[in-house]
Amino acid sequence: MIVLFTDFGLEDPYVGQLHGVLAQHAPGVPIVDLFHSVPSFDIQAAAYLLPAYTRDFPRGSVFLCVVDPGVGTDRQALMIEMDDRWYVGPDNGLFSILARRSSSCKCHAINWRPSRLSPSFHGRDLFAPVAAMLALGERPDAELTELTSPHGPKWPDDLTRVLYVDHYGNVITGMRASQLSQSAAVGVGDRKIIHARVFGDTTRGTIFWYENANGLVEITKNQGNANQELRLELGAEIEIV
Repeated sequence: MIVLFTDFGLEDPYVGQLHGVLAQHAPGVPIVDLFHSVPSFDIQAAAYLLPAYTRDFPRGSVFLCVVDPGVGTDRQALMIEMDDRWYVGPDNGLFSILARRSSSCKCHAINWRPSRLSPSFHGRDLFAPVAAMLALGERPDAELTELTSPHGPKWPDDLTRVLYVDHYGNVITGMRASQLSQSAAVGVGDRKIIHARVFGDTTRGTIFWYENANGLVEITKNQGNANQELRLELGAEIEIV
């Protein structure tokens, strides 16, 4: 199985081009479009979303991850084995939080280059063929350099900022709910938002925070659009009070 995690969106042809290359190199391998709405160019947001959304896939899955504003520069291309799953993508901090939380991490720089390599689309020309190779049980061992770990900016273990707003208007943060007491409130501007375990514990129209299905602190509104009321922008800071 190959799982796609990108900031490409679905309005343009780029995701389809990834599918085309994967089908050419690994015909018959299932492809899952997990997330193509990662905030554009936001490596930090992607780094915190990645471990939350990829944890439920089976061992042996190959994750093709592309949030790569530095495409075409001398940043390295990576192939990483973490907890019996493979990750392929740029060495720009994207994998740093996942590697920090994984029980095992074997990291390699990919030295192989295809005959055609667009300086603006390494996802299609470089990462996709390597992901296909891994999905077929193959490895370009002669074309690898072992690394200690992926590039790791000094980011905190949890991030008190808005990472994503889904189509319901739910506000997803970079905080793991396991790191907060249920008595804690989330400060947004001059508002203090209290915790509820489930929607049924609140009345319709109530804004509250809870642990979402992926383990993150999420601000939501019972049968409503929380961000329509809160008007939080991506990257906005939240406060734990």
